[in-house]
Amino acid sequence: MTLTKRHLLAAMAALMTTSALPAAAQDWPDGPVTMIVPWGAGGGTDATARMIASLLEKEIGVPVPVENRTGGSGVIGHSAIADAAPDGQTIGVATLEIGTMHNLGLTELDYTGYTPLGLYNSDPAAIFVNANSGYDDIEALLTALEGSENREFKASGSAQGGVNHLALAGMLMAAGMPAERVAWVPSEGAAPGLQDLAAGGVEMATASLPEAAALMQAGLIRPLAVFSDARLDIAPDVPTFTEATGHEFALGSWRGLVAPAGLEPEVADKLTAALGNVLQDPEYTKFMQDRGYAMQWTTGADFEAFMKSSDAALSDTLKAVGLSN
Repeated sequence: MTLTKRHLLAAMAALMTTSALPAAAQDWPDGPVTMIVPWGAGGGTDATARMIASLLEKEIGVPVPVENRTGGSGVIGHSAIADAAPDGQTIGVATLEIGTMHNLGLTELDYTGYTPLGLYNSDPAAIFVNANSGYDDIEALLTALEGSENREFKASGSAQGGVNHLALAGMLMAAGMPAERVAWVPSEGAAPGLQDLAAGGVEMATASLPEAAALMQAGLIRPLAVFSDARLDIAPDVPTFTEATGHEFALGSWRGLVAPAGLEPEVADKLTAALGNVLQDPEYTKFMQDRGYAMQWTTGADFEAFMKSSDAALSDTLKAVGLSN
């Protein structure tokens, strides 16, 4: 093949562009890219992370092992992401709890400890009861709670101060009851809390509908209301809390992909582009749609602004329920 002057100029431009990149950006990925999940296996965060990791392996051509680093109400896993070398070889899933942990005094870590890559999911929480309970609707449950002593009933679904704990506290406060009316049983993620509900260890649990799908399909638990502004397409028969009770309240969880703070912009751009391709993969979209997970892709500065706003809102909520000063 004869090279024209145009071909030679194009080749030289490509070579110059590559040479202009820092060495880390040129070499990335330099071996496996570890994805850290701060929550246990079986929950929604773990499930979505493993799907993304499996597709990312194909996209970047290196293994993407998933590590569940649980404990400390999310502190251990979130800290493991932030403390890793900022070289693009470790990424992880940050969740809403990154805005609650420091307000609870569990860590000094907050959203500024990360390089934001992209927000990929947000889902409203819902309130569930055991399928054999006598509560046919949310109003029946609220009536029982209104007539109960403080901490007579128990609930679970997340760590202390986690999104599902705040969902329950917010529900109680919206209905005019103190947040301490129900005793909260902490769990490392939604899955063990929902399993405790199915086993009869607690009277109610809060989680997203996708996280509860398996136990719902097994006929072990059922939702009474969802904390969203409108009914969800995946469960059109489940009313919103506001619709069913007249009390205004909505809250949900979110999941985003992050790297340690200080990651070189060129590497962050490569990671974000690769993840963006993964999130358009038909296998990924089918996985999310089949399980009812909401999909989005909010990247970089916009994701950072989202985390900052979420942090401020959660700080106010925790103060309102007496969990933060």
